[in-house]
Amino acid sequence: MSSPAHRQRLAGARVLVPRPRERAEPLCFLLEDEGAQVLAVPLLELEPPTDPRPLRAAAELLRRFGWVAFASERGVTAMVEAARTAGTLDVLRTRNLAAVGPGTAAVLTAHGLEPTLVASVSTGEGLAEALVPRLVPGEVVLLPAAEDGRRGLEDGLRAAGVTVERVAAYRSRPAGVVPDGWGEVVAHPPRCVLFGSPRTVEAFLALPGAEGLVPRVRAVAVGPTTAAALRARGWEPAAIASAPTPPEWVEAAVRAIEG
Repeated sequence: MSSPAHRQRLAGARVLVPRPRERAEPLCFLLEDEGAQVLAVPLLELEPPTDPRPLRAAAELLRRFGWVAFASERGVTAMVEAARTAGTLDVLRTRNLAAVGPGTAAVLTAHGLEPTLVASVSTGEGLAEALVPRLVPGEVVLLPAAEDGRRGLEDGLRAAGVTVERVAAYRSRPAGVVPDGWGEVVAHPPRCVLFGSPRTVEAFLALPGAEGLVPRVRAVAVGPTTAAALRARGWEPAAIASAPTPPEWVEAAVRAIEG
């Protein structure tokens, strides 16, 4: 609960968080502490990969890899689950672990894993650039990634001559033709919406009534990749969060609404 002296910078502002509330509780609490009315409407569902065998095989053979590089929080969770099933979680703890940003690093830490490297530029390309100088010749890097995700990390490593094994750790799909709660979004548009990935941008704009919201709603993107996805669809982001952490999301939402 806010103290009496706390100025609520988002007082009365409706903010759309396009994910299940249980996956975004810290963010929702911080937004509400600033006075926001939070709408949590999941636009994407995360599922196991179409073929789970490559992930299982990688988990069983973790000793082959000098580094495991994660470009998403869900990639961490999927890899930990696979390693636990394979009985190699202790091996995973001995690998060098690279995270795309502080949010992904926090998930590693929550699972008892210590990040060896956290990229200062929270994109796949930024992680590749940070990781290449740390590699020993001959090391193989494992990438547990989204089945349909971007290839920036993989391409950046391969361009530097690194041996990479990318495995599908999960896949995303639209939550439905009309997700629960979407009618409320269209009927009473939020002041801003927080976009965490290009896939979320595409899922939002594919929904009925979304195009009419673009001129009325301010978009907040996490990082340059999601910002570029918005611009490609003609929607200039009102603010860009420097990292996918709850405090950075909140500050970006404040900039978007106050600016």
